[in-house]
Amino acid sequence: MGVLLAVLLSGMVWFAALPGFEQIFAGSTPENLGVTSGQLAPCPDTPNCVNSQISGDSVHAIEPLHYQGDLADARNLLTEILGVVPGTTIMETQDNYIRAESRSRLMGFVDDLEFYFPGDRPTIEVRSASRLGESDLGVNRRRLEQIRLALADLEQGN
Repeated sequence: MGVLLAVLLSGMVWFAALPGFEQIFAGSTPENLGVTSGQLAPCPDTPNCVNSQISGDSVHAIEPLHYQGDLADARNLLTEILGVVPGTTIMETQDNYIRAESRSRLMGFVDDLEFYFPGDRPTIEVRSASRLGESDLGVNRRRLEQIRLALADLEQGN
């Protein structure tokens, strides 16, 4: 059984190395991304999404990020952090919004990350969702929690 699993996995790794393979699992950019009336898009029913603007839903709810100082400094720190998150590319920036894509190493699955700076409080509303599939095994939540820790660490150092 172990040998069969090793053979199957090695075949997947080889297949995943083929040019263009990663596009198969990339999915399309959702049309509902962005901020509408101060709100990020809601999460779908699948558990592969988290959103700080959801309450009473333990599967999808996550705390927003908090920062000290001014919005411009927080935005610069977040941009710096996203620049070193593996597989992550910033796709869009506005004064109060950042959208990034994070691609998994092996299969090329894409998650959409959104960060909204309301401006009236030192908070960054967040949303992270997988484009395809049902479960992300907690990847979106863990990634945002790592970004939260990095933001807190960088603010302490400044």
